Amino acid sequence: MIDALSSAGPPGAPAWHWLPEQADAPSTADLERARTEAEALLADHGVTYGAADEHEPWRLDPAPVVLDEDDWAGLEAGITQRAELLDAVLQDLYGARRLLTDTVLPPTAVVAHPGFLRAVDGLRLPGGRELVLASTDLARDDDGTWLSLADRTQAPSGAGYTMEGRRVVAQVLAGVYRATPIARLGPFFRALRQTLHDVAPPSASAPRIALLTPGPGSQTAFDQAYLASMLGLPLVEASDLVVRDGRLWVRALGGTEPVDVLLRRVDAAWCDPLDLRSGSRLGVPGLVRAVRGGALSVVNPLGSGVLENPAVLAALPRLARTVLDQDLLLPSAPTWWCGEASSLSHVLAHLDELVVLPLSRDQDAVLGWTLDAAAREQLAARIATEPWQWAGQARVGGGAVVEPVASDEVARPDGPGVGVLRTFAVAHRGSYTVMAGGLARVAHGPVVSSRTGAVAKDVWVLSGSVGDAAPDAAEGVTEVDAARRTRLGVSSRTAENLFWLGRYAERAEDQARDLRVVVDRWDDFHGRPRSAGGRALAVLVAALRDPDAPADGPAPTLRELTLERGLDGSIAASVRGLGQAAAAVRDQLSTDTFGPLARIERALRAERARQRVPEGGLDLGVDDARAATAGLRPVLDRTLEGLLAVAGTVAEGLVRDVGWHLLDAGRRLERAQHVVASLRRTLVGPLTRTVEAHLVDSVVLAHDSSITFRRRYGDHTGVPAVLDLLLLDESNPRSLAFQLDRLERDLAGIPMRARPTDERDRLLAQVRDLVAELDPAAAATTDDDGRRTRLAELLDSMHWRLLALAEEIEAVHFARPVAARALDDPWDAGDEEEVP
Repeated sequence: MIDALSSAGPPGAPAWHWLPEQADAPSTADLERARTEAEALLADHGVTYGAADEHEPWRLDPAPVVLDEDDWAGLEAGITQRAELLDAVLQDLYGARRLLTDTVLPPTAVVAHPGFLRAVDGLRLPGGRELVLASTDLARDDDGTWLSLADRTQAPSGAGYTMEGRRVVAQVLAGVYRATPIARLGPFFRALRQTLHDVAPPSASAPRIALLTPGPGSQTAFDQAYLASMLGLPLVEASDLVVRDGRLWVRALGGTEPVDVLLRRVDAAWCDPLDLRSGSRLGVPGLVRAVRGGALSVVNPLGSGVLENPAVLAALPRLARTVLDQDLLLPSAPTWWCGEASSLSHVLAHLDELVVLPLSRDQDAVLGWTLDAAAREQLAARIATEPWQWAGQARVGGGAVVEPVASDEVARPDGPGVGVLRTFAVAHRGSYTVMAGGLARVAHGPVVSSRTGAVAKDVWVLSGSVGDAAPDAAEGVTEVDAARRTRLGVSSRTAENLFWLGRYAERAEDQARDLRVVVDRWDDFHGRPRSAGGRALAVLVAALRDPDAPADGPAPTLRELTLERGLDGSIAASVRGLGQAAAAVRDQLSTDTFGPLARIERALRAERARQRVPEGGLDLGVDDARAATAGLRPVLDRTLEGLLAVAGTVAEGLVRDVGWHLLDAGRRLERAQHVVASLRRTLVGPLTRTVEAHLVDSVVLAHDSSITFRRRYGDHTGVPAVLDLLLLDESNPRSLAFQLDRLERDLAGIPMRARPTDERDRLLAQVRDLVAELDPAAAATTDDDGRRTRLAELLDSMHWRLLALAEEIEAVHFARPVAARALDDPWDAGDEEEVP
């Protein structure tokens, strides 16, 4: 063992003596630079941990944990044996139950465990293995021995974070990475892809596979989306699925499509509100029925969470001897289940030395040595009352614990550093393929949890046999057989998010362009409100106001329209919506999409955090122009640059499939609405010739058409020319005619549901007819009071039809089912929104 997780002190740089002779060890400055670059890359890739709106950046120390080949071989053998043992136990618990009959496993602990699901008794996966994915958390004891702290068999997380960490470290420590012979991570993911095909029902010749997620609000949403993207699987939520005729179907555009294999990241009890946890909105009614009928395989199988029982952990040594006729190669941390009298006595006598583990994950582990005498007495009384609900585990090294605990004291970074290595194994070809390395996390104090700020580290297994293996940073997961490439269609939820991703991206860009024009004019004309430029500025500022806002309410400031996330119509609100939509369809997008979004958020956040202008200096009506626009132009420029980068990535990086058509349709519809609304708010009122000239220049500039406008129309740059360019010109990518043409093409490329599209097509045709019949000169004619009433009526007619068209598109393509409800009113219905 060269440099593994140590409990002797806080994590630091590894000893670099293992580097090949030709490689230079990184200096302290090199490591500091690598940490800074890694932080920026993780932010650019959108790598987060935590629930929606509370997520925190994923923390990564690029200095790796290093294991040599011989030491890893011993660990790998122990992990494989452990997975095989747990698989055999799982098969017995939902089969013959000899282990319970012979009391090798205590029946009370198993049957009472919330992970034991009677509804799935007797169900079997094809392929010979029940436990497809196994994960084990390891820590080193004081003498350097690896011990298992816990087994994760419900829906193990972290594999996506592991690969992302490898990619980042390979980039920020490129010289060291290239010079070091490291075992790759790719074989694990290829084995997982193969196994998902192998466990499909026999009737599925070309299995359709999906990954079931609780949604973007899940704490490990990034991990789930990244894994789905690597494996080429669609990410589905419960609302995307339905069970009919004994089969599971995804509600895709154009109809339902069957699902044969479901890789779940939702805890089993929440997967079916009919047969399992009543009231759950994370599950699909009838899912158990589909599994029981043999039409669906679920990985890991429903009920596998029973293996996370501390009582099973305590019994593993004798289980290994009984089931495998072997001793455990990878021992567990000494664990005592309190349901046995001798173990209860030991735990109560050593309560101040042990980690106290509840059998249920709904309760927290407790570090006995952090409790005072009174608290220990109360805990001892609870254990004595229901001893079968508790287990005690010996401290490992610094007392590493991988679950949140009841005492807040131990989460503080004031103690010695401890580390935990999460390993991963997947059933493959009769045994298990173990990921070479895994996900290391280190923390100060005994609690090792991403929730409390643990830092991830890449784990390198040195190997002399990687040879010409492709680097993990560029490695993809290839299909096992080209003939088996069968992908599910886009679900209604994914379609809706793609559509709104396009809308939010275009909305934010339009807002940034409008605000940039106003900021530019503000400094020149705000101090001269009676001048032509000042009166034109007043029209432009009024055009920024939400038309649905109360007329007598306070007008938003320029800074609020740029930075206030809670203000409808602000850039920050649109960027937040864009980010949420992108996160919900991460499996559909290139990773290059998220870097520009992260940079936009950083620019807006930095400006919000900058020293605030005094409250009176923010109002649009004050005379201090510098205060009103201070710092906004650079922010608007950076925002627009980022949005253009996103648009370029989408335009050049996505194949022209249904997802792209949906995204582009959202963008075209939003731009069409903005063109019409912008002209309606600026050019229809009574205007003098000089004020109108200022407005014409501003409008064409805001629509990125000023160069074409001047070159094409010369001295004839009045309102008729603007209408011709922005409404009628089919060659102008910013015109209404161009948007309608692209929108028609996009809608033609989207599969249809059963609902008729007559109204959708009628509305689009009506707007096209209005454009075709428009005479710019006649529409620009003013009434006696100087207003362009005819133009206003025409633009209003276009606008309400475009709004109705947007609503019709959503009704036709994105109709989503009402959440299923159980017939009874369960005691646990109150927490049905919980995301496990």
